[in-house]
Amino acid sequence: MVSTSNRILDDIARLATDAAGAAQGVRREVETVIKTQIERLLRDLDVVTREEFEAVREMALLAREENDRLAARLAALEAGSEAKPEGKTTGP
Repeated sequence: MVSTSNRILDDIARLATDAAGAAQGVRREVETVIKTQIERLLRDLDVVTREEFEAVREMALLAREENDRLAARLAALEAGSEAKPEGKTTGP
């Protein structure tokens, strides 16, 4: 009886191991299908990638810095032109 019960326990253990392996396989398959569907949905919605977003963000930051520099330069030029007497102009 002991060898019979060991064999039954071994069969149950093998069945449980196979079931766990099959469940892992199903899980991987479901994850792959869901990932593919989400990627397709995002492509259809024309959502930008993280890399594209970061590149545009960097360009915007550089443009803002340049805009600030140009605004400061313009303010300095305007302040300089206001300091000159109105009757006198330089140039031809």
